[in-house]
Amino acid sequence: MILRRLSVLNYKNIREVTLELSPKMNCLIGSNGVGKTNFLDAVYYLSFCRSAFNNMDSQNITHGEDFFVLQGSYETDQGELEDIYCGMKRGTKKHFKRNKKEYKRLSQHIGLIPIVFVSPSDAILIEGGSEERRKLMDVVIAQYDRSYLESLSLYNKALQQRNVLLKQEEEPDVSLMEVLEMQMAEHGEVLYRKRSAFVQEFIPVFQDIYRRISQEQEQVSLKYVSHAQRGSLLDVIQRDRMKDRAVGYSLHGVHRDDLEMMLNGYPMKREGSQGQNKTFVLALKLAQFNFLRRTVSNTTPLLLLDDIFDKLDAHRVEQIVQLVSGDDYGQIFITDTNRDHLDKILKGSGFDYKIFSVSGGEIYEKEVNHV
Repeated sequence: MILRRLSVLNYKNIREVTLELSPKMNCLIGSNGVGKTNFLDAVYYLSFCRSAFNNMDSQNITHGEDFFVLQGSYETDQGELEDIYCGMKRGTKKHFKRNKKEYKRLSQHIGLIPIVFVSPSDAILIEGGSEERRKLMDVVIAQYDRSYLESLSLYNKALQQRNVLLKQEEEPDVSLMEVLEMQMAEHGEVLYRKRSAFVQEFIPVFQDIYRRISQEQEQVSLKYVSHAQRGSLLDVIQRDRMKDRAVGYSLHGVHRDDLEMMLNGYPMKREGSQGQNKTFVLALKLAQFNFLRRTVSNTTPLLLLDDIFDKLDAHRVEQIVQLVSGDDYGQIFITDTNRDHLDKILKGSGFDYKIFSVSGGEIYEKEVNHV
């Protein structure tokens, strides 16, 4: 998939810009806080119907304005054109359109434009709780398996309703509790099978990419951990119902799934340096890209790389540059405060690129190279 043109109006600090983009490499250079990440977030929004950073849509509208509009003109790997529009006014719901036809449900759009976004905030995958690592699995699987989102939604709905019963002062209706537990088990088993299959295929791809970036200096691993591995998920959920009542929420189920991240056999969270952590997260995201490219109807995802070179030594930067410059990667958006890193990528390159200067929410085309 290639984003040919992007128009942004009143999105965060970007008041108005329309850019014709390179089909290969688009570099945005500027100081911190000037709008580089906001531009990438606008690209992300048109794929996922939401911001990568803020779940409250109204907070994405430029201060002092009443609405925002995003519009992208895409070309598929098969040469077909797709026009995606999103507009939202304060106090109303957002409108999402594909080729001028509005979606009935936003979930119908997910997966049309696969995307991988790498940003400094991804450090939370290692430092944060299990919710962040489940989200990594969910984001990938949902882009190539639409039934997964439905199962996830139904599981979460049953989980929330069970938690309401667990919190109430009077003794909950046992028959209703059992119905909700059966729904959790039914949809949870589906989620477990799909997560398990994904992780099994994902691990060797991730390890190979990490090995290439680190030049085999370290060994890394991932392990999927789930309560569903203990036997019948229904039995596991029901086993400690009294304990669940005591704490007021569901202690067992696939909503507690996790990915254990290891470096040389020890927890990454405890052992990894800043450079190793950044390499680990980057390898996770590039493996995600590789996986999506092979599974999403043979559609090449967009790759967004936001300030990825900080805290990495020169050898790792060089390996990353060689990786993303290869034929396996399609259209790339990359931001940096330092022109030197980008010059290393673009030096002697045989591909199209455009360099944009970003300042105060304004974006200008600065340099073009057409092959």
